[in-house]
Amino acid sequence: MALTALQQKWADERAQQEGTNDEISNADPANLNQSVLDRIPKPTGWRIVVMPFRPAAQTKGGLLLAKQAIEKQQIATVCGYVIEVGPLAYSDTEKFPGGPWCKKGDWVVFARYAGARINLDDGEIRILNDDEILATIKDPEDIVHMV
Repeated sequence: MALTALQQKWADERAQQEGTNDEISNADPANLNQSVLDRIPKPTGWRIVVMPFRPAAQTKGGLLLAKQAIEKQQIATVCGYVIEVGPLAYSDTEKFPGGPWCKKGDWVVFARYAGARINLDDGEIRILNDDEILATIKDPEDIVHMV
């Protein structure tokens, strides 16, 4: 069955939206290539660089979300992927007697307004202090992101 002109237009727009997402805005940190990683600031001292979780552009029911709604959810998120850990993070044995709370490559939970926000192209990163990490999680999809 052939698509109508309107259905074809929607399919083209959807394909274009999927193809123009910047690597840093992807929810999958495995898609971060070296050029994106080179642009991310290197943390100093006890700081940790986290990429906030970016929800999918389509709901489970199949509805496409507007770019503004996705950005609003990303700002409100409390989950992030640890991209880089500063050289002094978790080195205070009195403050962290059990060792580091997280490491590079972990998904973590942090307070809604924690850290410094830095916008890069189509996404943002946060620079958190080592003691602002509240928990580690296996999958950010398990956390409900409220706006």
